[in-house]
Amino acid sequence: MSKRKQGDDEGGDSDSETSHIQVEFEFFDPNPNVDSVALKRLISQLFQADADLLKPHELSELILSQPLVGTTVKTDGRESDPYAFLTVLNMHIHKDNPSIKAIAEYILSKSACDPSLHNTLRTILAHDAPSHLGFIFSERLVNMPVEVVPHMYRMLVDEIQWACDDGEPYIFGHLLVISRTYALSDEEVEATATSSQQQKRRKGALIPSTAGGVFSFHHEDQCLEKVASHSLDYSLLNALPREKESFGLEQGGRLFLFPADRLPQLVSNIAAAFPQPSP
Repeated sequence: MSKRKQGDDEGGDSDSETSHIQVEFEFFDPNPNVDSVALKRLISQLFQADADLLKPHELSELILSQPLVGTTVKTDGRESDPYAFLTVLNMHIHKDNPSIKAIAEYILSKSACDPSLHNTLRTILAHDAPSHLGFIFSERLVNMPVEVVPHMYRMLVDEIQWACDDGEPYIFGHLLVISRTYALSDEEVEATATSSQQQKRRKGALIPSTAGGVFSFHHEDQCLEKVASHSLDYSLLNALPREKESFGLEQGGRLFLFPADRLPQLVSNIAAAFPQPSP
């Protein structure tokens, strides 16, 4: 089902000229018949070098088994590949799913260095926990504009409410978001800062975290920081060592945990930070 269309300008800036390409994004419910391959690619992109540990195939199958909750963004109709995906999964209801089990073990392992977060996760993930944990899966292609994100989150809030009204298990005590980061050396940070000053408002610029030299691929992470009760940057278990002269980025992960009743505030913050461009 098509949910809504949204236009966006993508431009290439130079000192002498500016060009714009008009792209029309469409928002759809997940399509199990079409989205599987592209969704697995997005899952692998999100979890990076550790993706195989978290069983992308099983996770994609689980996500596509609940097509009435979640949103895809496409440009060529419902039968085309998604460029962005947002949904939420109940980690208690699906605790026996191989991927959810792997994700639970993974975040407990990564949070061992932060006793407060680790103990909170252990309590929340316990079989007899009084409330459930929702895992928000959010990923998109690197060149997708962040302006599609507010609408996706607004629809997620509505769909959670509709599912709850129908008696579906989408009442959560906490929500978990996993994001991805990259690190730069001092020299690379300086070069990036210079470039940012020259192209201050260029779309697609990456957002630094509060930790020096660590940057987020997801612009909305700055809004998640404001509502999170816990956040943690972590290294990837299977990341290859990066030499000084190596090409590419030293990538890592980041997780956010926040009370579910802060989701409306998160949506409001994202909408304010990244409004849809004027025509």
